[in-house]
Amino acid sequence: MTAGRVIDGELALIPYYPAPETALAWYLDPELCRQIDNRPEPYTPERLERMYEWLNARGRLWYIRYRGELVGDAALRDDGEVCIVVRRESENMHIGRRVIRELLAAAREAGMAEVRAVIYGFNAQSRRAFEAAGFEHAGGENYVFRFGEDA
Repeated sequence: MTAGRVIDGELALIPYYPAPETALAWYLDPELCRQIDNRPEPYTPERLERMYEWLNARGRLWYIRYRGELVGDAALRDDGEVCIVVRRESENMHIGRRVIRELLAAAREAGMAEVRAVIYGFNAQSRRAFEAAGFEHAGGENYVFRFGEDA
């Protein structure tokens, strides 16, 4: 089972549990869906459930809790890919940047040599957040963070 992770006094990663009534609201936003999947179609409850089941079976999956409220989700897959979604109402608070750093800590603890993210070219906000955390562009939509030998 995935353990929770306290990031700071207002931000934490909470182990995944079914909460479709909360999470579906994020995935009904066409612009957020475009940033995630490069297509604006909102998620259905069934699609959201399948996505969470798939991610949860292939790594660690958390909700992002900010000031006591669920505002997004984050995953660290066993293959080293990270995925982060922050609802639009909670953007521009550096939540994503702080979560990225915590996912890197979890990956380091798991002994991963590198972590990857897929970020669409039009998603400048996500690119800036991942680059600020030390990810490098690896071609196309791929970004990579490589841990040093002393990590």
